[in-house]
Amino acid sequence: MKKTFMGVRLRRLREERGMTQVALARALDLSASYLNQIEQNQRPLTVPVLLKINAVFGVDVQRFSDDDEARLIAGLRDVLADVPGESVSLAEVRELAANMPAVARTLLALHRGRREALERLEALGDDRGGGAAQPLAYEEVRDFFFARHNHIDELDDAAERLAAQWLLEPGRAELGLARRLEMAHGVRVVAQDAAEDDTGTQRRFDAQARVLYLAGALEPGQRAFQMATQLAFLEMGGELRRIADGAGLSGEPARALARIGLANYFAGALVLPYAPFLRAAEALRYDIDRLGHQWGVGFETVCHRLSTLQRPSARGVPFFFIRVDRAGNISKRQSATHFHFSRIGGTCPLWNVYEAFSQPGRIVPQLARMPDGRTYLWVARTVSRSGGGWGAPGKEFSVALGCDIRHAPQLVYSRGLDLASPDAAVPIGMGCKVCEREACPQRAFPPIGRALDVNENRSRFAPYPAAP
Repeated sequence: MKKTFMGVRLRRLREERGMTQVALARALDLSASYLNQIEQNQRPLTVPVLLKINAVFGVDVQRFSDDDEARLIAGLRDVLADVPGESVSLAEVRELAANMPAVARTLLALHRGRREALERLEALGDDRGGGAAQPLAYEEVRDFFFARHNHIDELDDAAERLAAQWLLEPGRAELGLARRLEMAHGVRVVAQDAAEDDTGTQRRFDAQARVLYLAGALEPGQRAFQMATQLAFLEMGGELRRIADGAGLSGEPARALARIGLANYFAGALVLPYAPFLRAAEALRYDIDRLGHQWGVGFETVCHRLSTLQRPSARGVPFFFIRVDRAGNISKRQSATHFHFSRIGGTCPLWNVYEAFSQPGRIVPQLARMPDGRTYLWVARTVSRSGGGWGAPGKEFSVALGCDIRHAPQLVYSRGLDLASPDAAVPIGMGCKVCEREACPQRAFPPIGRALDVNENRSRFAPYPAAP
């Protein structure tokens, strides 16, 4: 384990508890001088000390992890790329994230507020009016899940307990969920043909008639997920509201969207209960297709669930999850750890999430190295949804699941890859506007804040072809 200097964070913990150095040293069974050296960053914060902090105060050790630091670094670099001013070096950014994380988070919050204010001003000048409200709500909810490491422990625990009580079987949860809806809530489940419902919705609940209408084209696993989502509102409505209300969101639109996201989270945890699913994932070395066959769900559902397995007492591999379309629009993004999805300037065209479109239905693995030197294993595959009939437009996405290379040996997809060779990884970035790779053959435009040589007549970024 590399040396981790977290003196400021330890001092902040002590001050939050109203303790002196002597009192904290006594509680952790350390000498006062040794604790003082840790707080002054003269000694690293070791694993045994971290474990004592967890045992004595119940503090999640991720508060002192490099993952949190990497998240802050990525976020700060986004801020600096978006705000003009004096150039700030990566070393200075690292220092701020490592030693003053609260200041770093405050800067991120201020920047987020500034960006939202600019978007609202832009919306006021739009003849359609109010166009920015919903995207802002989406961003707020995404940030909420990101801050929770994409894991909602209280919902996961409740879903696992109820799955056992209702005798839900892997791959056959649909039967038990339909039984629960009818017996506990008097709700019938009816498959509705597309001709009967031209709204394109997958689930519609008629509370008056006590009927849950599901799209007839849904697969069994999709029907189970939709029934589980309805049960989330019926059985866990108070808990969903409590969590959403306590998330610090700006208004009712964001809170309503958060309740939907939390209901979907509960549904995934009910159909794929935590402990049994984690055991299956580890036994199959996180083979997504085999997990899908065993549990009767699709590729995207498995990927999404794998990105949530961060129960403190039984963590799975910390994954990042993303879904994009051919135009590069990100419709889903979740991260259980330090990987940061940039909001500035799109994503990287060298990422295998885009290569997957040229190999539809095939899993495409990739070792990818970010500019900060971190290397990841990514697997990507396309998923398609029929439009329902001849001539009707369908949907096609690329879904990708990634993890830090140190976890790669646990995945079946690492087979045949040279994990030790630095040359085996494809150099990618978070997007051209925040990427430092000047020699990248796919660079579309220079990084924000990087001055260009206006006398260079061969610049790739000139508006017209350079003269010979």
